[in-house]
Amino acid sequence: MIPPTPIELVDTLTALGKKKALLPHELMLWRGIYSGLLLGISTTLALTVTVESGMPFLGALAFPVGFVMIILLGTELVTGNFAIIPMAFFRGQIKQQDMLKNWKWVILGNFIGSILYALLFSIYISKLGHVESSPLIEKVIAVAEAKTLAYQKLGFAAFIVIFIKAALCNWMVSMGVVMAFVSKSISAKILAIWMPIFTFFALGLEHCVVNMFVIPAGMMLGAEINIFQWLFWNQIPVILGNALGAMYLTGWFLLKMHRSCRP
Repeated sequence: MIPPTPIELVDTLTALGKKKALLPHELMLWRGIYSGLLLGISTTLALTVTVESGMPFLGALAFPVGFVMIILLGTELVTGNFAIIPMAFFRGQIKQQDMLKNWKWVILGNFIGSILYALLFSIYISKLGHVESSPLIEKVIAVAEAKTLAYQKLGFAAFIVIFIKAALCNWMVSMGVVMAFVSKSISAKILAIWMPIFTFFALGLEHCVVNMFVIPAGMMLGAEINIFQWLFWNQIPVILGNALGAMYLTGWFLLKMHRSCRP
């Protein structure tokens, strides 16, 4: 099986970006919800493996399970869309409003799915409030506080740190989407997706949809974080960093490096 050339790959991604931008908003929402659920449970898997093994490396190795399912099922994850939909926009195939509409509905869907899974997770891990502490509960709370309260202590410098970590994160995450199209073989796709997704998680970077699960889950389990601290010291700057990182480090660079004769 002959893999696509880089130019063919870019053309395929651009066409996919156009298709996603023009989906009915109901599909964007439902597919976004399902992605949020899948990413939540894969984050739980990664944290469980980390706690039980004492090896964060193994947790990072487990984490891409959710991304593989998301990409193979064709659901909507906004962090991938931050790269491929701008490719269609940069080529003039869609309007800015089409791009922003997709992001709006998919972010909403990812948020609903993440919160729903956080609620389900907090119910089962706490045995409906009968268990207040366990190694996994303590890990989730620690991660949630590290992603909010620890940044708050840094003050203004935190926004620079968060933005860079989010941009680098989504460079790798969106490369996971790109790499899924280098082969039609399912096993090759899985391996290609796994590499960049493992990289971002192992490096402890900031992913907005992961944070839509893990921070609210930490709050539900007792982390001393309020809604303002969650949004201001993490969620909003992470979304901005994820968007610009994927748009330019992935989408823009791929178009600049591998142009075809197509408009």
